[in-house]
Amino acid sequence: MDSLSLKAPAYWKRGLLDGIPIGVGYMPVALTFGLIAGATGLTVQEAVLMSLVVFAGASQYMALSMIALGSGALEIIAATFIVNFRHLLMSASIHERAEKSSKKVRALYAFGLTDEVFAVASTKEAPVRSGYIIGVAAVAYISWVSFTGVGYFAGSFLPVVLQESMAIALYALFIALLVPSVKKEGRLVISLAVLGGIFHSLFQVWISTGWAIMLGTVAAIIFLEIVELSVKKGGADS
Repeated sequence: MDSLSLKAPAYWKRGLLDGIPIGVGYMPVALTFGLIAGATGLTVQEAVLMSLVVFAGASQYMALSMIALGSGALEIIAATFIVNFRHLLMSASIHERAEKSSKKVRALYAFGLTDEVFAVASTKEAPVRSGYIIGVAAVAYISWVSFTGVGYFAGSFLPVVLQESMAIALYALFIALLVPSVKKEGRLVISLAVLGGIFHSLFQVWISTGWAIMLGTVAAIIFLEIVELSVKKGGADS
């Protein structure tokens, strides 16, 4: 079944076509990442390699901010693991809906399973063909990696003052990522952001910034979860 699914032109073609909107949507974000990567001090090889190997927008932007703060490799890896933990849940969900395939094929489309690829693949009726998922992911991956490089070189044409000021765009991007979540789950997201900032400030007194960011995030999630459970338990008891 694996070879038939992967070689079937119809599944590949459909996946490639459905992946085009994702590729277009990735274009400005990848351009910005490449540009900011250059402003952060990365070489073009390092920026493109990060997109090739990591292929996770939020984690890559977070890594840039941590690199700019002088965080160590272990801190960045640990923080990336926490941010990308949701991919385990997405992979498990797709595995239940996808056709049976070899471990190599599953590993291939699991690597390309971003939030957007997952959303598109999840709308298809089970069993979702492996070729289709890989086709969608391929367009997204090519767009992300290629426009990272384009964005990096585009930065070299900007005046030095603008290049240096692009670091501000990193924080603006995180705010832009936060706003949709605030609109959807306002109180919860704002509480999480505020608690994360408070815990980070406390931890930073004793440990480095990278570990403070990571532990502050984990502490905020745990604290908020405990509060939510306590409120629900109190409501049930009354």
